Amino acid sequence: MRYTHPMRWYGFGLVAVLALSAQTPPARSGGELFQSHCAGCHGLAGEGSRGPALKVPALQRANDIESLAALLRSGIPGTEMPALAASEVADQPLRALAAYVLGLRTMRSQVDPAQAATSRLGRGEELFRTKGKCLDCHRVNGEGHASGPDLTDIGRQRDSQWLRRAVTEPESAIYDSFAGYRWTILIPDNYLLVDIVTRTGERVTGSRLNEDAFSIQVRDQEGRIRSFLKTETAELRKHWGKSPMPSYKDAFSAGELDDLVGYLAGLRGLR
Repeated sequence: MRYTHPMRWYGFGLVAVLALSAQTPPARSGGELFQSHCAGCHGLAGEGSRGPALKVPALQRANDIESLAALLRSGIPGTEMPALAASEVADQPLRALAAYVLGLRTMRSQVDPAQAATSRLGRGEELFRTKGKCLDCHRVNGEGHASGPDLTDIGRQRDSQWLRRAVTEPESAIYDSFAGYRWTILIPDNYLLVDIVTRTGERVTGSRLNEDAFSIQVRDQEGRIRSFLKTETAELRKHWGKSPMPSYKDAFSAGELDDLVGYLAGLRGLR
C-alpha cells in the first residue's frame, strides 16, 4: 500500500479550492446589481437622475418581477436603457435585481399625515398660487401656463425630498447629459432650455418639446408651441442642466416650504 503524506493532499485541495473560487465569482445581491447597473441613471436610491425616478408608487412599464426582469433583459429601444445580457447577469440574479427595484416603491417617502391635513394643503396651494406665482409657468389640472412642466400629477412621479430640492435648487432636478431628445421620456425628465435665433433675426427662448435631425419644436415663454426647421436657424443653443426657474430657498420660510412641498406631493392627477 502506497503511503501519501497528508500535507500533500491538503496542499492539492487548497490549490483546487483557490482555483475554483477564482473561476466562480461570488453571488451579488439585487442591491449590489442595482448600484452597478442602474444607479448611474436612476440615482443611488432610485430617486432619479439621467433616467426616471423609481421611488414612485407604480412604475410606468412593469410592476411585477417577471415583466420587469424581461424589460431589464431586453432594454427599451429608442432610449438609453440598455439590455442586460445573460452573460453579464444570469436569470436568477436578474430576478433579484427586479425584486429590488420593485421594492423601491415601498421605500418612497410618504406625505406626513400632518401635511395631508386640509389646512396644510390649503396653505400650500395658496402659496403656490400667490407668493410663488407658480401658475405663471406651470399648469395644474389644466389651469395656468405651460412654459414649464405640467405639475398635475407630480406627486405620483416624485417624492417629497425630490420636490423640496426642486423648489430650492431647481437646476439640481434637471439632467444635463441627454445627447438628444428621447421621445419615450416626458417632461420634466426630458426638459431642456433652448435659445433659437432664426435667419431672419427672430429670437425665441423656450423648452424643447420634440427634436429630430431636421427640426425642433419648443414651447416659448408665452406658452406657444413653435416649430423650426434647422435650416431656418442661424443659432441653436442648448442649455444643458439649466433652468429659468428661480430658487425659492430664501423666498419661503421653513414652514412655508413644508406647506408648499406637502401640496405638491398631494398632486396625483385630475380630480
